[in-house]
Amino acid sequence: MRLLALAAVACTLHAQRIAVSQHMLSNGMKLLIHQDRDVPNVAFYLFFKVGSRNERPGITGLSHFFEHMMFNGAKKFGPKQFDIVMEKNGGSNNAYTSRDITAYTDWFPKAATELMFDMEADRIRDLAIDPKMVESERGVVYSERRTSVDNNNEGLLREQLDAAAFAAHPYGFPVIGWPSDIESWTMDDLKAHFRMGYAPNNCVAVVAGDVTEAEILRLAKKYLEPVPRQSPPPPVRTKEPPQLGERRVTLSKPAQSPYLMVSYHVPESRHADRAPLRILDAILSAGRSSRLYRRLVDRDQLALDIGVDLEDAIDPGQFVINIQVRPGVDPAAAEKALYEELAKAAAGVSAEELGKARNQQVAALYRGMKTIAGKANLLGRAEVYYGDWRKISSFADDLDKVTQADVKRVAAAYFKPANRTVAALIPSKEAE
Repeated sequence: MRLLALAAVACTLHAQRIAVSQHMLSNGMKLLIHQDRDVPNVAFYLFFKVGSRNERPGITGLSHFFEHMMFNGAKKFGPKQFDIVMEKNGGSNNAYTSRDITAYTDWFPKAATELMFDMEADRIRDLAIDPKMVESERGVVYSERRTSVDNNNEGLLREQLDAAAFAAHPYGFPVIGWPSDIESWTMDDLKAHFRMGYAPNNCVAVVAGDVTEAEILRLAKKYLEPVPRQSPPPPVRTKEPPQLGERRVTLSKPAQSPYLMVSYHVPESRHADRAPLRILDAILSAGRSSRLYRRLVDRDQLALDIGVDLEDAIDPGQFVINIQVRPGVDPAAAEKALYEELAKAAAGVSAEELGKARNQQVAALYRGMKTIAGKANLLGRAEVYYGDWRKISSFADDLDKVTQADVKRVAAAYFKPANRTVAALIPSKEAE
C-alpha cells in the first residue's frame, strides 16, 4: 500500500514555532507528526469525526458508548489488555466524546511507540463487540448517566437546555444518550455505528514528541495503513432554522440554590465571527475582573459564580452563560442583571477591555502548547474544527484583528431575546 506525503511545513505562532509534517495514508487516514525532543516521551492522539451529531433518535449515545468499548479488547489484545499493557510499559491514556468527535489520547515513553501503534491498529480494525461485554458496558454507561445527568442538577438542566435550543439539529441530543436508547441499542446498531465512525478515512491521527518523521511513517504504514477504508458518516444535512422567539425550560428539583443557563445560537468555529465571540467571552466571563463577575457576584451579590461555554463546533452552536444563583435570591433578578450587561456589551467595549481579552486568549493558547499532549490536542482539534491544523498559527493574529466595532456588532447580532433559550432550576422541597 502507498503512503502519500502531502506536505511538510512549519508554522510560526508569534515567538513559538511548530514544525509539523502532514501525510495521507492510502486508506484515507490523515497523519500529523510533530517532533519535540525535550523529553523522551510521545503523545499519540486519534480524532474520529463521529459524535452525537452523527446519531439519530433510537441510537443516541452510541458514540459515547464506543469510547468505553474501545478499551474492552480486540483480536490481538484481549479484554482490558489495552490499559494493562500500556501501564506495564509506562504509559497512560484517556478518551473523550463530544457532539462532533470521539478522541483517544495516549502518552507513553519513546521505547513503547511501536507497541502503541500495534495496539491502536488492533482495536480500530478488530474491536471485539462481544454481547456479554456490550451488556456490561451498557450498564456502566447507564450508571454514568444517572451520576452525571439524572442525579446531577447542572447536568440535567444542560440536557434540557440543549433539547429546547435545537428543534431540528442533532446538537439537541445528549452526548451520553437518552435513557430509552441506551436500554435498546441492538448489535446491528453497534456494528453499523462502529464501521461508519471508526473508518480510517474518518480519522485524524496526531503524533507529537521524541520521534522522527521517518520512524512514524514506517509505523503508520506497517500498522495503520492496512486498516481498510469504510464509508464514513453521511453528511449532516439538517440545519437549525432561525429561532423566532425566546424558549424557556423550568425544572423544579431539590437543590441548595437556583441555577440559570442562557443559550444564544452562534456560528460554527470556522465562521469569521468566532474570533470576536472569543473576545466577547473573555470580556464577559474571564476572571474576577470580568463584566459579569463584577456585576452579578461582587457588586450585586446575585450569584455565587458565573461562566461561559463557547465550545468548538462543526455546525452552528451555542454561547451558553451559566449562573449559579446565590441561595435565597430570586433568579429573575440575576437574569435581569445579565441582560443589562449583555445590552451594555452590545453598546460597546473599551480598548482596554479588548486588549486584556486578547492577552487572556493568547495566554491560554500558549499554556495549551506547553506540553506535547497539549500540542497534539490543539493540532487535531484545529484540523477537525477549523479545517486545517495550520489555523493555530493564525489564531493570535485573528484576535489581533478584532476591533471594538467587531465585538459590539456580534454582541448586538447574537444577544437578541428571540435568539435565546433559558433554562432555570428552581429549588423545591424533598416532599414536593
